[in-house]
Amino acid sequence: MANLHRGEIEALLDGKPYRLCLTLGALAELEAAFGDEDMLALATRFENGRISARDCVRIIGAGLRGAGHEVANDGVARMAIEGGAAGYVEIVARLLKATFAGQPAGSAKAETEGERGPFPGTT
Repeated sequence: MANLHRGEIEALLDGKPYRLCLTLGALAELEAAFGDEDMLALATRFENGRISARDCVRIIGAGLRGAGHEVANDGVARMAIEGGAAGYVEIVARLLKATFAGQPAGSAKAETEGERGPFPGTT
């Protein structure tokens, strides 16, 4: 079971439940893939809400590998998910929210921010 306090989420990929987590290593992988210099630049990139299919593959792949699954990006690209393209974007949004805005409800930061997420489609 995923632990949101550790930035983990669960997602159904190819009809199977997977845990995803953007660990520090996974974030470093994404920094290199996107050419960003640090995590703030990476977070800023995602806040603009424009995510390509290639971005989804990279982010979901890094999240899977961060949670210990040995899945290459080309394998991620072939995975089917309910909801089609919107389903991939929803997984990415949940994973980014868990990683960058993972304050549990009731925490001082979450209450100050009105429990809204930093990414489009998140609350």
